[in-house]
Amino acid sequence: MTSPARPDVAMLTRATGELTTAATKRMEETLPWFRSLGPDERSWVSLVAQAGIAAFIDWYTTPDEAPALTSDVFGAAPSELARVISLEQTVDLVRTTVGVVESAIDRLATESDQPHLRMAVLRYSREIAFSAAEVYARAAEARGAWDARLEALVVDALLRDEVDESVLGRVATLGWSAQTALIVMAGAAPVGDPGTALDVLRRAAEHQRLDLLTGVHGTTLLALVGAGSDSMKAARLLTPHFGPGPVVVSDPVPSLAQVPQAARSTLSGLSAAWGWADAPRPVAAADLLPERALAGDADAAEILAAHVHRNLLADPVLYDTACAYLERTPSLEATARALFIHPNTVRYRLRRITDVTGFSPTEPRGAFSLRVGLVLGRLAEDDVSD
Repeated sequence: MTSPARPDVAMLTRATGELTTAATKRMEETLPWFRSLGPDERSWVSLVAQAGIAAFIDWYTTPDEAPALTSDVFGAAPSELARVISLEQTVDLVRTTVGVVESAIDRLATESDQPHLRMAVLRYSREIAFSAAEVYARAAEARGAWDARLEALVVDALLRDEVDESVLGRVATLGWSAQTALIVMAGAAPVGDPGTALDVLRRAAEHQRLDLLTGVHGTTLLALVGAGSDSMKAARLLTPHFGPGPVVVSDPVPSLAQVPQAARSTLSGLSAAWGWADAPRPVAAADLLPERALAGDADAAEILAAHVHRNLLADPVLYDTACAYLERTPSLEATARALFIHPNTVRYRLRRITDVTGFSPTEPRGAFSLRVGLVLGRLAEDDVSD
């Protein structure tokens, strides 16, 4: 309680409104961030300044008690203030307010009281700075826990193809700002505490300036990454933070609305990746089309059959050449003899097959993809004829 027996305290109490006005005016003159705030935010800051001055006066009357400043000062403004201004800006606010009080000491206190009052202001400024740090630490802890729960819900909604305005709004709340293509990554969750693993992944993405939404589903770590122009580079930067085993990456998609489909192909690839013993890490889901198709992924089977069988059927010469080279004798000369053409013609056609399908028949991996695609195409045709 304020003691009326001390002239310096009484004068400070009467001057609270005047000092608050002076502090607000000085912030407007010296702090650009304060000038850029909206009316509500400016009023919150003024409330904090006024509460800070009042708390100092109250504490000054009982100097032997430890100041309990967190609720006294920062409880005057909504908790949203911690989202609007940074800790550094709050320290600026404190310094400005304390500076206004200190500059008024000569006018508001007797000469004998001035040294004691100055020491009190110095100690108070230190204590309130620690209180500000405590407020921000608590806000960050609460925000981190809330953001983690919200992030998990958003990732789950995207995986279940529940993309609506509310989900997109929550994505924005989480700080997602990517305007470029994004990818979906899937792999084993790291061994150990999932929360720690996600924090490490988030810090890695932040260090690389990549937007990230992530979560652990069962034993699988999923990540939505704003990948920019080089999706595989972004994937390679984050792959070390997944657990052991394959890490699969979707094709880039232009917006969050396409994430469910990208996630399905990625998770399908993760299940089938073990079928490719020498698969790179990370590996694109599109490069796992044969394994995904053989594992029962109908979409992958359709894509591979279209890329290989239907594209080649459009040019019967290429189709016959592919069948002869891949399924009879993988030799230029033998294929040339079987088709009664020159080996150079075979070479030319094999290059055309690569251009048309995206798979090279002269490379083991490409030859495997072509053979699976041809088989799937024939089976699909047989199903139609039945």
